[in-house]
Amino acid sequence: MSNIIMPMPYKILNVTKMTEIEYLFRVEYPNVENINFGQFMQLSLPKVGECPISITDFNKEEGWIEFLIRKVGIVTDEIFNLCCGDIMPMRGPYGKGFDHVDFKDKHLVIATGGSGLAPIRSLVNHVYRNPQEVKSMELLFGFKNEASILFKDEVLKWRENHPMILTVDKGCGIDGECVGLVTEYVPLLKMTKANFDEVVVVIVGPPNMMKYTAIEFEKLGVPTENIWVSFERKMSCAVGKCGHCRIDETYVCLEGPVFNYSQAKYLLD
Repeated sequence: MSNIIMPMPYKILNVTKMTEIEYLFRVEYPNVENINFGQFMQLSLPKVGECPISITDFNKEEGWIEFLIRKVGIVTDEIFNLCCGDIMPMRGPYGKGFDHVDFKDKHLVIATGGSGLAPIRSLVNHVYRNPQEVKSMELLFGFKNEASILFKDEVLKWRENHPMILTVDKGCGIDGECVGLVTEYVPLLKMTKANFDEVVVVIVGPPNMMKYTAIEFEKLGVPTENIWVSFERKMSCAVGKCGHCRIDETYVCLEGPVFNYSQAKYLLD
């Protein structure tokens, strides 16, 4: 019987600085076909600990996965000491991700706040490469300031083909674009002209951002069951044994992190 919580060693292929506290780690991973958009892995360092990190992108042909890692604690501090060629012990993938079948032939709207762009990046890249799978894709991204904008080169590439609103809390964004919270720009999206039964919304970001952004979409008439969110919570075992991520009777690591908002709106931590 295999051990479901046994980390396995994988080689780091590349490390890229994204911001002052966030680095992109590309790790060799031969079983990419088992990964879905929005899932996470447990990164494990012997004698240090573990941390759950969302898979931000993956490549089946080349056999790698990527993680956007923020330096915020003991484990991530140690991960930042690793370099290209070093070994990253990992286990997973875990959790329920985004099923892109739910978005097929729909008007897909993706709204993110800050590092919430990371777990949804693989889905955006997939639709960018396969635009025929949806009727349209519209993007609404919010960041604190210009220095915190993630994946800037890809963001510029995406907006060449898809409508995008990029806003910062203060200062100037790319090309001096919008200033303000994501919630303020929901009514300005082009999808407001579509049949809302054909609109699917994905929201990823801090809890309050997801809550109030979902409310704005509901105000416009988007059905609750057409809204999806991802709970970026602190996991522990990731296999539903420790109860660390449980909200009432829901184990986020097993039933999430992706939830339909018709269920998620009642998951009060």
